[in-house]
Amino acid sequence: MSGGGEDPRLRAAKVVAREEAQARRASAQAAGTGPALCAHVLREAPPPAGAVVAGFWPMGHEIDIRPLLRALEGRGHRLCLPRTPKRGLPLDFRAFAFGDAMDKGPFGTLQPSAEAAPLTPGFVIVPLLAFDRAGRRLGYGGGYYDRTLAALPGVPTLGVAFACQQMDEVPAGPLDAPLDAVATEAGVMRF
Repeated sequence: MSGGGEDPRLRAAKVVAREEAQARRASAQAAGTGPALCAHVLREAPPPAGAVVAGFWPMGHEIDIRPLLRALEGRGHRLCLPRTPKRGLPLDFRAFAFGDAMDKGPFGTLQPSAEAAPLTPGFVIVPLLAFDRAGRRLGYGGGYYDRTLAALPGVPTLGVAFACQQMDEVPAGPLDAPLDAVATEAGVMRF
């Protein structure tokens, strides 16, 4: 989790890792990766039956998880997406269905309207910049997902990324929430 109390050496290592991860992600060949990711998740790591699934609306160079969200909606899962709160708070998940109006959020995100019903997820799909074979995740530095996952103990987590976003070791501290699995266009890794 990013913050003022984080060790300066860890904070510096994360800055370097984020720059490398963003360059890797920007060079990823995105064509066809959303459907490939979807197929792997549905076959190898589907959410529990009936679970409310928290996703996110992809932005920039993130892998496109919309095919996965559509497939999960088609399988009867209720979906929710985060609304980004003030810095220092966990994410606020709100009901979402394809066709719903979306609000512009901070950082160039799209999010459900403030009037959408709040939902508590039973499965969380997590964006990331980098991951490693130990399930460590490097996010954007705001700590939103670390705080959110700490508030949802026992809820399964699935990071999603391009395979090229894997690093040998992601710099992480004690407040950085590990993932249960990561799905890419190449397959699923469980930790």
